[in-house]
Amino acid sequence: MKITFLGTGAAEGVPAMFCNCDFCKNARLAGVDQMRTRSQVLVDNDLSIDFPPEAYYHSVRFGVNLSSLRYILVTHSHMDHFYAHDFILRGYKYATLGEQVLGIYGNEEVSKVFSECTAREMKPVVAPHVRVNVVSPYSEFGLGDYRILTVPAQHSAAENALLYYVEKGGKGYLHLYDTGNVTDEAIKFLKDRRAIADVAAYDCTFGNGSGNLSARHMGITDVEDVIERLRKAGVVNDKTISVITHFSHNCNPTKENLAQLEKNYGVVAAYDGMTIEIR
Repeated sequence: MKITFLGTGAAEGVPAMFCNCDFCKNARLAGVDQMRTRSQVLVDNDLSIDFPPEAYYHSVRFGVNLSSLRYILVTHSHMDHFYAHDFILRGYKYATLGEQVLGIYGNEEVSKVFSECTAREMKPVVAPHVRVNVVSPYSEFGLGDYRILTVPAQHSAAENALLYYVEKGGKGYLHLYDTGNVTDEAIKFLKDRRAIADVAAYDCTFGNGSGNLSARHMGITDVEDVIERLRKAGVVNDKTISVITHFSHNCNPTKENLAQLEKNYGVVAAYDGMTIEIR
């Protein structure tokens, strides 16, 4: 299983779109090495977790063929994780794909956002080839060779935001983005379903801080706590690669600062385009 972290920034991006703080000014001057686009993870070549406004840019920069996508797992409906308007381009005169269907999986709000964003421009010949499927927390289902588990994120009172465990060929990836914590019930569900993560990616929006300031995201001390609880349940172990990502510009995610977190906490700080292969 190959996991590619196409985008590793929070909602505003790094540098932040409209920000003129010292960090963002310096990040612009530093160029692409300090930049972070909105979150997207590609598993092998056919499954994407989230689909941000930068999906097209990711395909161009990193050589991703989006026509190969068969499945998209959406964590929640916020724009930086689900930019639905682009799906009007999946067919008609815009794309040659044959009869291949793209399956999008997310909560009810994801389905509503898809309908709202595509209502004006979706061509009748494109619509049958993009199908939205509503899934709920504490579900298990198969997608081709993948086994998928869903648990709830602690992120939004307005919708059932989701966290995902993706397994293929006996290898597992745990995706814990946009959440302020992981509940004991969620960890027990993963344990009971025999989820064992070779790679686990954690929301670290606050960097070298704590998500106690917000119930929606985590910092490194929160990540450390979640890792320990997952370890006790056997969902992660000493061989699991722990990745931190989804960085806000407010945590000053320079290479130097993130390297210090890697050293102090034994994690891997993701960067745009980083790939991990599980063999």
